[in-house]
Amino acid sequence: MRKVVILGTGPAGLTAAIYLARADMKPLVIEGSQPGGQLTMTTEVDNYPGFVEGVMGPELMENMRKQAERFGAEFKTGWVNGVDLSSGPPYRLRVEGLGDILTQSLIISTGASAKFLNIPGEKENIGRGVSTCATCDGFFFKDKKIVVIGGGDTAMEEAHFLTKFGSEVRIVHRRNELRASKIMQNRAQQNKKITWSLNKTPIEIMANNKNEVTGLKIKDNGTGEEEIIETDGIFIAIGHLPSTGFLKGQLNTDETGYIIVKPGSTQTSVPGVFACGDVQDSKYRQAITAAGTGCMAALDAERYVEGSAVHDWSKGK
Repeated sequence: MRKVVILGTGPAGLTAAIYLARADMKPLVIEGSQPGGQLTMTTEVDNYPGFVEGVMGPELMENMRKQAERFGAEFKTGWVNGVDLSSGPPYRLRVEGLGDILTQSLIISTGASAKFLNIPGEKENIGRGVSTCATCDGFFFKDKKIVVIGGGDTAMEEAHFLTKFGSEVRIVHRRNELRASKIMQNRAQQNKKITWSLNKTPIEIMANNKNEVTGLKIKDNGTGEEEIIETDGIFIAIGHLPSTGFLKGQLNTDETGYIIVKPGSTQTSVPGVFACGDVQDSKYRQAITAAGTGCMAALDAERYVEGSAVHDWSKGK
């Protein structure tokens, strides 16, 4: 029987582990196929407080993990196939490679993954000119040509934000019509730095022998003609998917799958189950905000376990 189990090892999960370990809650942290979360796919992180010269994403995650281990957090690798939140606490986790685990409380910090185009030159150039986060990486493209791929509100918002840095920003969308709300479309259309390539399908990201992005190859959906847009940076803004499929509807989520939490807390629709980081945040999606909610989840879980009448389930009392 565990007092608390944490699912996920991004900034949220690791921050929760640090706080709970320092509180002598002996948290068990289960890491999946991508330990460290999305930051392990990032090169230099320049906007995390305390690092004047920036820090490499994998290094930041490794240091957070070591800090949690220093205070006694336990890490195990496994894949959560399912959870039973119907009759707890205790809650039962079915973890491939580890078997069943019972816990008095649960923190879900499984994150969200950016959707990709799955075209040549895309994933191998992440961090080398290809990004999924304008707020994170826009600063690196001062006075550069930028392409934003997408037609929804996120794409419009990121394109508008990137005009603060880039010399020009081109929006590429595979349809003639945008999915974005009218107010976001109007905002983008009124921005003189933004140009448009509609009804164009991205088919390849071009790079030179220095691993620098140089262009985006697109195909006109009407004529079939191909062309290359010269660019220094490509921002993919076609949405994110929260990692909540394993819950199978046992927690309240929005229509996309993001876990809904009680305002001002990390409490989900099931008592003793908490959510933090990008799995419950479709708006900010920053390492620092994820870490903040990880702290909140740790404090919420500690107060729940210590403050509620939790039985000694292992002895059947």
